[in-house]
Amino acid sequence: MGEKVDFESKIVNSSYPGVTDVTPQEVLDKKEDLHLVDVRRPDEWEGELGHVAGSELLTLDFLPQKITELPKDKTIVFICRSGNRSGQAAQFAQENGFNNVYNMQGGMLLWNELKFDTEGKS
Repeated sequence: MGEKVDFESKIVNSSYPGVTDVTPQEVLDKKEDLHLVDVRRPDEWEGELGHVAGSELLTLDFLPQKITELPKDKTIVFICRSGNRSGQAAQFAQENGFNNVYNMQGGMLLWNELKFDTEGKS
């Protein structure tokens, strides 16, 4: 089993029961120990907001078919534009037996607002 990453910034997601949000700052700080999954569309991944370096693109629509390919032994943080689709993804992952899953609060909008590095901006 991989090491479970603990977050100090954990807050309960108001839209998705059981889902926990974590701040972009803490995702950045602990990025090396996390499996980051961006659930946006490919055009958004390469779009104006870019994506977090080292994150994996797995569009929300394909998550049900691909969920078994995600590592259950790592802490997974789901990312999207604003935090809504990634909240859905985190909830879906939990329903499918994943324990260490989180939603990145504010998504790539907040990540960019904080001026953190991104890749793939068009």
